[in-house]
Amino acid sequence: ASPEQYFDQVIEIDLNTLEPHLNGPFSPDLATPVSQMAALCAEKGYPTEIEFGLIGSCTNSSYEDITRSASLAKAAVEAGVQSKGKLTITPGSELVRYTLERDGVLDTFDKMGADVFANACGPCIGQWARSGAEKKEKNSIVHSFNRNFAKRADGNPNTHAFVGSPEVVTAIALAGDLTFNPMTDTLEGANGPVKLPVPTGFELPEKGFEVEDAGYLAPAEDGSGVQVVVKDDSERLQLLTPFTPWDGENLMGMRLLIKAAGKCTTDHISMAGPWLRFRGHLDNISNNTLTGAVNAFGGATNAVVNQLDGSTGEVPAVARAYKAAGVPTLVVGDSNYGEGSSREHAAMQPRHLGVRVVLVKSFARIHETNLKKQGMLGLTFANEADYDVIREDDTFDMIDLKEFAPGKPLIIQVKHADGTEDSVV
Repeated sequence: ASPEQYFDQVIEIDLNTLEPHLNGPFSPDLATPVSQMAALCAEKGYPTEIEFGLIGSCTNSSYEDITRSASLAKAAVEAGVQSKGKLTITPGSELVRYTLERDGVLDTFDKMGADVFANACGPCIGQWARSGAEKKEKNSIVHSFNRNFAKRADGNPNTHAFVGSPEVVTAIALAGDLTFNPMTDTLEGANGPVKLPVPTGFELPEKGFEVEDAGYLAPAEDGSGVQVVVKDDSERLQLLTPFTPWDGENLMGMRLLIKAAGKCTTDHISMAGPWLRFRGHLDNISNNTLTGAVNAFGGATNAVVNQLDGSTGEVPAVARAYKAAGVPTLVVGDSNYGEGSSREHAAMQPRHLGVRVVLVKSFARIHETNLKKQGMLGLTFANEADYDVIREDDTFDMIDLKEFAPGKPLIIQVKHADGTEDSVV
């Protein structure tokens, strides 16, 4: 009864004050209670019309999640509510999808006018045909996916994506209005205003899970004689060859590929969507490397200076030029570099293009691990203010890499074009 005796800090939460939230836009850490969304939209000028609500994918796509959303769809259909926004459902697996179909849950969504997509990442990473996205018009969508970075869902940098629970997304899609508060507001039904009920669902299906074709192909018991044959001219598949191991020498004469400013997620480093058709071809998918990162020098994306000839080019093209010339490169980043999806390509691609060091204020944990797995040095500034020391035309030498050891700081000698130098730890 006296937690203060046992804990350094005690946090009390009044459960009566909790309410659903929407997070966004452009970042999942911007949380706003639904009761305050109208004021926020008025203040920030966010578009309030909702054309699409999207639920499912790998996150928030369990049987319970979908049945809770279905309870709202069922109530709306029975009350004669016409959905003003389009709801899409991406089941989390074929096991979940087949069971939902068997139990009639998908029929409920069909009556509402919703679309059921294939079991895949889907719209979460831009795998859907959203008409009009190419116009890059300012708009808002709501979804239950766990990331909402700019351009991630449909390639449109002006799409304001807000993250909510599946049931909140369903309610807002029904209303077609980002400011709709399902706890207090009503929808127009066949016989007048309709207030949505508290959503209910089933943790597990009453009849258990069932699947007809799980899509699993068992490997051969003895795979020693199996040959993997890939056509030389394939654009989608490419056999991997090991990266060249470190020769034990200091890294000298590195050039800056890009100094990324602000948020640089794995989507900025390796975009998904249409690029995923090349996920089995490392060289081809590397043509999207860091194309979404904002260059600290000038504020543009996918435009960096090639210090070999002074020209400006796309990031992958400039990286290939350095690699062809035998010049190692370095990437500089801001805080929480590499947040977002644990996308291994975001580490494989820079290594493939000749990046040897990624130096940032701080890393997202999984991306830092992936960089190390690919044989790159993932380094953080001992003094974050040294980020400002880096200039566009710098050359970098790692003078003590041979003595690299746990707990021992590494020193990078930064040589500026004007002849001055700085040491960065």
